[in-house]
Formats: sequence, structure tokens, C-alpha cells
Amino acid sequence: MFYVSEPISTPPEAFATTLQQTVYETFAAKGIPFTRVDTDPGITMEDCQNIDAKIGIHIVKTIFLCNRQETEFYLYVTSDDKPFITREFCAAMGGIPRVSFASAGKLRELTGAEVGATTILSAVLPEAETIHLVMDADIATSEWFACTDGTPTCFVKIRTQDLRDKYLEGKKLTLI
Repeated sequence: MFYVSEPISTPPEAFATTLQQTVYETFAAKGIPFTRVDTDPGITMEDCQNIDAKIGIHIVKTIFLCNRQETEFYLYVTSDDKPFITREFCAAMGGIPRVSFASAGKLRELTGAEVGATTILSAVLPEAETIHLVMDADIATSEWFACTDGTPTCFVKIRTQDLRDKYLEGKKLTLI
């Protein structure tokens, strides 16, 4: 059976990664309240449904993309029920050249996350400064936002407005 803890409103006692520590330090510094659940590694759609039920909303899907030359990178936040269609994404971004999934090595290097833990919360890391942040407009206008905290075993829920106005303050976020 897939493990999901009861909701918790404090940071983990020990941090698994530098990114995870930075996420919770940023929440504290910017006065962002959160709820989190600890889980078994959340990889499958069924796993995410169990997490959704406990946290009270759908977890977003975050995709790490790049151009062919691996010189432009995109963190794209969308919902789990919307298929990713490269042609539509590129057109919505103003006709950028075709993108594909970036390598696990680049994901780790630029976001501090492993495959299965990709998150827009990585945007506060200095290494992520050049990544284009892109969000589905429907998610950007929802009341709540839930994603990984940079690990595949912890998921956080915050107000979407806090994400946009406080957590990502000073960062450019493109809505499509």
C-alpha cells in the first residue's frame, strides 16, 4: 500500500537535498504558510491520486524542457490531465524552436532535482536563474498549488498567489 502521511505544517526534521532545505528556508523567509505530506516515492498516476486525496488538490505536472542545442531551458507547470504537445507549447511561447525533454544531468545541474521530483520551486536556486518559467494559465489562476518540494517523497501545498507573488517574486513567469 502506498504511504502518505497526514498533512504537516512544519518543515522536515532533516533535509534530503540542498534544494529541499532552500525551499523551506524560502517559505520561512517570505512568510509563506504551507501544508506538506511525506510519501513513498510518488512516481505513478495512482501514487499521485493517493497524494491528491490526502493533500486536498491535484498535484501539478512539471516538465523540464530544452532546445536542441541545450542552451535554452524551460520549466513548464501544467495539470496532469493535459497532454504535452511540443508543437502547441512552442507556438504558445511565440514560435520558439522545437523543444524536447532535457537530460537528467541538466535537470540535476540546473534545478537541484532528480527525475520524479521536478518542481518550479527550484527557481530560487542561483543555478536556475536562466531557466524560463512557464505555467498553464488555469493553474496560475487557481486558489491552491501543490507540487514536490524537490524530492519525490514530499509534496507541498501553498496558495497559488503566494507562489506567484512571494516565492517567485522578481522572476518572470510566462502564462500560456
